[in-house]
Amino acid sequence: MWDTIILDPMINSLLLIYDFLGNNFGIAIIVFTTIIRLITFPLTAQQLRSTQKMQELQGSKKWKDIEKKHKDDKQKLQEEQMKIYQEMGINPLSGCLPMLIQFPIIIGLYQGIIRALAATPMQLLDLAKHLYDFVPRSLVPLNSDFLWMDLSAPERLFLPFLPDFGIPVLAVFVVITTYLSTKMTTPPATGGQSQQMTQVMGLYMPLLLGYLAYSYASGLALYFVVSNLLQIVQNLAMGRANLSNIFKRKQSAGSDS
Repeated sequence: MWDTIILDPMINSLLLIYDFLGNNFGIAIIVFTTIIRLITFPLTAQQLRSTQKMQELQGSKKWKDIEKKHKDDKQKLQEEQMKIYQEMGINPLSGCLPMLIQFPIIIGLYQGIIRALAATPMQLLDLAKHLYDFVPRSLVPLNSDFLWMDLSAPERLFLPFLPDFGIPVLAVFVVITTYLSTKMTTPPATGGQSQQMTQVMGLYMPLLLGYLAYSYASGLALYFVVSNLLQIVQNLAMGRANLSNIFKRKQSAGSDS
């Protein structure tokens, strides 16, 4: 079921784009990631709108008064908060549902890139099982060269004056762009537990994706960078980016002086 609905369409779409673009798999990843982002844009927009509504509600005086009044009674606090959600017509899970829908697409795209970059005989045999009849078998194995990278291997940039040390350029970009996109879409925390969770996610996700980009095929790292950049552009275009989250420390440091 997973292969039929998600994985096989991803792999074959990637290969057809690769064929159309003259056997350049790096450009194919960029184009395909852009297409996926455009298709899932309505879900992203819904998620951002839901997050903004939650942010406005949790920053209201009524919400803060309830938190203060029932700070020692967690059950009563949750009951009162649910009443406010119902009064305002807000589903607290509405911001999570679009992400849950997108999650299989993200996993499928990741698996599709990895499978398409098959290099060993066993991997090539496995890839052949996922190809549609109208996709030319002559496309595989793919040309995995893109810029200075071999997209089927972890990315490293070797400079003439550092011949023995490879710089993981894409992994660094993955960490930076993931951090920025996460910060831009994270509403200000309103409680102790919420603040801790926000801080943990803001640090954990960039490091996790950075590790994956450092350790696995650079085709995956390229996907991460392109996807993050597109998300940043979408957030800015929609006016949903919380730029204050990024410059918060800088501003507070200036005010202290």
